[in-house]
Amino acid sequence: MRVLVVSDKVEPILYSGAVQERVGAVDMVLSCGDLPFYYIEYLVSMLNRPTYYVFGNHTSEVEYHGQWEGKSAPHGAENLHMRSVQEGGLLLAGLEGSIRYNNAPRFQYTNSQMFANITRLAPRLLYNKLRYGRWLDVLVAHSPPRGIHDEEDRAHQGFESFLTFMRWFKPRYLLHGHIHIYRQDTVTQTSYHETEVINVYPYRILELEPAAQIPANAR
Repeated sequence: MRVLVVSDKVEPILYSGAVQERVGAVDMVLSCGDLPFYYIEYLVSMLNRPTYYVFGNHTSEVEYHGQWEGKSAPHGAENLHMRSVQEGGLLLAGLEGSIRYNNAPRFQYTNSQMFANITRLAPRLLYNKLRYGRWLDVLVAHSPPRGIHDEEDRAHQGFESFLTFMRWFKPRYLLHGHIHIYRQDTVTQTSYHETEVINVYPYRILELEPAAQIPANAR
């Protein structure tokens, strides 16, 4: 599948009438967080493709459009957090937020809390394995794994639990944002066991393929 993946920054060329010319034909849109709802909704309306997202650590609980209307999610897109869905032959799952670095009420997690999220997601991944022969193709996350594309300040450290996730569930891809890119020589794609970890900031157009099927005698 040809997929537009966005994160962290409203990119003017995408938030314009030129978006279709810029990205071409895509099969799906994925958001890795910290984007305003209006931007995701604009991509939904202009590209008219299935759209999935997770929240980032800076997401407001409610966005207000006008004086009275409150919104807690972008219209036309589906929240993937702790869910797994099949879309166009790809098995997707999501994990929102960042490592906890202050007292914000939502969208930050200790490593233990994120591991608990993973255990709650695990039954659905087991269902994928039994039905489709593989656990997962794409993990959509906001934060990177610890030691891969992350930074040393507390707010931008990745999750150690994501390393365990990749060893256990073997997704073909882990897509993340959270780490802004300012230098052309910054590493944005790293292989870890059977997973390609890709920083998509501020957007990437990717050709995504399913993970290898698990042999029947290994299920």
